[in-house]
Amino acid sequence: MAKKQFKAESKRLLDLMINSIYTHREIFLRELISNASDAIDKRYYKALSEGDTGVSRDSFYIFLETDAEARTLKITDNGVGMTKEEMEKNLGTIARSGSLDFKSAMENAEDKDIDIIGQFGVGFYSAFMVSDKVTVVSRAEGSEESWIWESSGADGYTMKEGAKEETGTEVILVLKEDTEDENYSRFLEEYTIRGLIRKYSDYIRYPIRMMVSRSRVKEGTESDGKPEYETYMEEETLNSMVPLWKKQKSTLKDEDYNQFYHEKYFDMADPAKVIHTNVEGVVSYTALLFIPGQAPFDYYSKDFEKGLSLYSSGVLIMDKCPDLLPDHFSFVRGLVDSQDLSLNISREMLQHDRQLKAIAQRLEKKIKSELSEMLHKDREAYSAFFKNFGLQLKFGVYDKYGMHKDLLSDLLIYHSSTEEKMVTLSEYVSRMKEDQKFIYYACGESIEKIDHMPQTELLKDKGFEILYMTDDIDEFAVQMLREYEGKQFRSVSSEDLEIEESEEEKEQAQKQEEESRELLDFMKETLGDRVSEVRLSRRLKTHPVCLTTRGGISIEMEKVLNAMPADEKVRAERVLEINADHEIAETLKRVFEEDREAVRKYTEILYGQALLIEGLSLEDPIAYTDAVCSLMTGK
Repeated sequence: MAKKQFKAESKRLLDLMINSIYTHREIFLRELISNASDAIDKRYYKALSEGDTGVSRDSFYIFLETDAEARTLKITDNGVGMTKEEMEKNLGTIARSGSLDFKSAMENAEDKDIDIIGQFGVGFYSAFMVSDKVTVVSRAEGSEESWIWESSGADGYTMKEGAKEETGTEVILVLKEDTEDENYSRFLEEYTIRGLIRKYSDYIRYPIRMMVSRSRVKEGTESDGKPEYETYMEEETLNSMVPLWKKQKSTLKDEDYNQFYHEKYFDMADPAKVIHTNVEGVVSYTALLFIPGQAPFDYYSKDFEKGLSLYSSGVLIMDKCPDLLPDHFSFVRGLVDSQDLSLNISREMLQHDRQLKAIAQRLEKKIKSELSEMLHKDREAYSAFFKNFGLQLKFGVYDKYGMHKDLLSDLLIYHSSTEEKMVTLSEYVSRMKEDQKFIYYACGESIEKIDHMPQTELLKDKGFEILYMTDDIDEFAVQMLREYEGKQFRSVSSEDLEIEESEEEKEQAQKQEEESRELLDFMKETLGDRVSEVRLSRRLKTHPVCLTTRGGISIEMEKVLNAMPADEKVRAERVLEINADHEIAETLKRVFEEDREAVRKYTEILYGQALLIEGLSLEDPIAYTDAVCSLMTGK
């Protein structure tokens, strides 16, 4: 029997595929089962198209059989089978697929309920990743002949007539010997096979069966108090066949979704939101998405991997496809099942084509819509969600130069100074006073500390609402937003709050500034380049002093940036403000006339107090304590 050679390009492709393309050898079983499912689909469709209404899907199956001693794994199906010519065509030439030809022929057929997975004929050859020899025995439907195709790899293949009595195909693998790097014997173990079926092929629509071992009490040993057990073999269906996401939503309960989520993602908490959608059109797909009820322990770490499981007609193509989720929605778990995706030479490497991008875009809009609904219909649930994942939404606003800020801004919520709860930007703007120009916000370590900030006093006195922000990313995100519904953001620590004053208030402020000019200049000279200006403040009511900033970098941003590893530290342009109506201002004026050196000490102390209020470290703690002790002792 002469050995036939693969074509030169096929030989190179086979070598590349075995050694390079597939990163996980275990997927060979998925590929062979997918091919078997395709073959059954063809036979079932052919029977229906020929008017054979007595054919039922229940009569079809895929059977697995192992022989540890012979190191063989057999995959049998009762699908359409192959003629000699079809075996030559489909198995003799790599990247030649009968499935692709069949699907092309069926595109204009009325019955669209036929899904062909193997659109490229390389999946079969993944068997050589784990096998020294592959044998295919097949008998085509309606044929009286069967044929045997056999190959040990790139050196070629042989064909001879067989004696198979039933329609269908058998693929017999002789597994490679184990090495230090790979345990091929595991593919003969019941536990491993069961796990691979559950992982990759659980939702194949035909039963995948195998004889499995069971244990039972040996007959006649039950009554003596020491029962003996015996092992016996029993046929079992390994796959569930009906994907949860393919069922009608009206037939599913919350318990069904929750159970699936717990089993799939090993999360004890129920999901906060379930999104089950079926889309038909230019690109058709079914998606089952979950908003977790709690953040995974590694979510905000570099080890976390985003992505949705991607299925093609119930067959797992990729466990985590990152291209289906934008980073700002990376917390979403779930899966997408579509028969419209174009697949690369390996099912593990998807082409980033228009179908995949179209699905990703639609999923992004759907997730945004569902979160918006939760925000407006169940604020308590949304607040819990935002506590877990709000940081990611804020990062999404800031990321990529604000590319997604319009999409995400409506989903942001912050603590309100007047409402004393979390509110949206839209709710804030709807309550703004007629004379209010800006959306005022304050950043700090906690709500309690922000609420006591000296810089908030004037705004509170005017009855203006302030948004309290406690995350490091907040001010960066706000600066990227710039405005919301035409209203700009303004920090309470900004140099100018631009609050309207009466003519009387303006005249009084100008008079106080002129009277204190020499004192303020002296204090600025004392502090040097630590501040850009010392001035009297109109924003303070009860507190004596505070720091404000001018320019693009605030004190909170300075803290965040300087906490990062970098050779150079950034510094906000600071302004020291003294409460013009506080008794400290009068004390400074009086002492300035009597003892300039004492004013230097006062200045250092006031600046140190302002730093401490902001949560900043004293630049010279010893000098600060010496100045305090000196004033306390009068020395």
